Amino acid sequence: MDYRIEERVLHFKQPAGTSRGVYTTRKIWLVYLSDGQREGVGECAPLPDLSCDAVPDYGDILNKVCATFCQTGQIDYEALRDYPSMLFGLETALLNLERGERLFDTAFSRGKVGIPINGLVWMGTHEEMLQRMEQKLEQGFRCVKLKIGAIDFEQELDLIKRIRERFSFHEVELRLDANGAFPYEEALYKLELLSQYAIHSIEQPIKAGQWAYMADLCRESPLPIALDEELIGVNDPEMKHHMLNVIKPRYIILKPSLHGGMQGCREWIETAREMGIGSWITSALESNIGLNAIAQFASEVYGDDIRMPQGLGTGQLFTDNVDMGLEIRGDRLWRVNNE
Repeated sequence: MDYRIEERVLHFKQPAGTSRGVYTTRKIWLVYLSDGQREGVGECAPLPDLSCDAVPDYGDILNKVCATFCQTGQIDYEALRDYPSMLFGLETALLNLERGERLFDTAFSRGKVGIPINGLVWMGTHEEMLQRMEQKLEQGFRCVKLKIGAIDFEQELDLIKRIRERFSFHEVELRLDANGAFPYEEALYKLELLSQYAIHSIEQPIKAGQWAYMADLCRESPLPIALDEELIGVNDPEMKHHMLNVIKPRYIILKPSLHGGMQGCREWIETAREMGIGSWITSALESNIGLNAIAQFASEVYGDDIRMPQGLGTGQLFTDNVDMGLEIRGDRLWRVNNE
């Protein structure tokens, strides 16, 4: 088996603001595997300052990983636990090589059903966020995720209040993502203020790595808390169980590029289910190659009748994306042009 690696830089249609800064470009590595007759492709897309494997010599390590795989013909999951984005790219390329465009045999992969997704409103000024919210609702989304933590909290609170004055919780489910922006000393007070607006959940209210503080918040918060960044770098199965048992969140949010590839996400989902913790899957600013794999994976692990909106709406962010036959109709992601 042979491989080749292609580096690409994707360009955002508009700057993507988070509490950690603003993205204007996105660097990815595409891994191609070939058996001489067929070829499969997967996407390796670490996020700078966030992924546990976003290292300076990423390309060199990826080359060694791919060379080892081609020599052995097997993915060494244990050796790749600390390199989730590489593992995800390799898993995807191998599935694509072996199975073609339909990575999993599900109704979504066959183009028969769509996956419900949330609309995503990026950070911006008060007016920008309100306008983006209006656009998402006009497009038919009934679950919208707001990224907060970049502008003044009072303005964000006012924005949420104005949304709720126009749309009840029966009409629109609101999710919030703080990306760790709240100081612990202020977090519970802010969560109490937010709770009056019927919020579905809030992701990562405080910075990751503060297990005792996060456990306190999960116990005391009037809002359901979901963990995201907290899961990054926790790659050992026993440690996954230990962390969830200590913190006891309501939900975990899984990104294969960040949280152990498909194999690691399966471990998280199974562990969470045993403990009564809900989950959903989201993309992490991948191109449509990664998004396509993540969406098919979600349909495989959650089944054909997915009720919980997933976070799979980031495929329209780039000016130079890869066409993978994905389209959003209303509030669902569909696969088209299937084999």
